[in-house]
Amino acid sequence: MGYPGKNHKQYQTPKRPFELSRIEEETKLVIEYGLRNKREVWIAKGALRRYRKAAREIIALQSGGAGQEIIERKKAELIGHLNRIGILGENAGIDDVLSVRVEQQLDRRLQSLVYRRGFARSPKQARQFITHGHISINGRRVTIPGYTVSAAEQEQISYAGSSPLVSDIHGERQRIAKVGR
Repeated sequence: MGYPGKNHKQYQTPKRPFELSRIEEETKLVIEYGLRNKREVWIAKGALRRYRKAAREIIALQSGGAGQEIIERKKAELIGHLNRIGILGENAGIDDVLSVRVEQQLDRRLQSLVYRRGFARSPKQARQFITHGHISINGRRVTIPGYTVSAAEQEQISYAGSSPLVSDIHGERQRIAKVGR
């Protein structure tokens, strides 16, 4: 085991570091979602890897003849988790878990939702607003752009109460409103 207080890597680097198609795909994602670096793409891919691994284990249990109640419980836990964070819909199955794309994972980041909901003019500005403490969820300030927003929290995103951006007459709010038209 390791020391529990020590932070560990949340991602795996690519096996082929100079594969042109992968580099171009990741660069496109970094630009589109306003990410800091490709490490954030690798973190999202790592999360999807864990979901797919759990789905494959469930499929293996089904074909192996394990107890039906254990299979159903694990299946409900996995699909329920993905449903709560907004990646899958209500009546999704194990096949849907295997078909989840990295874009769906990146769409659930706070940074992406702040930009798409019109609180910022660009993904980079959304990241800046979050790190500077201008964004809150359910009244609590969140300063982590990579925070995965659940489906229940999605509607509670707003400007922080102590932020100058709360005022409608703030210059940046007026520029955001012009872009949103």
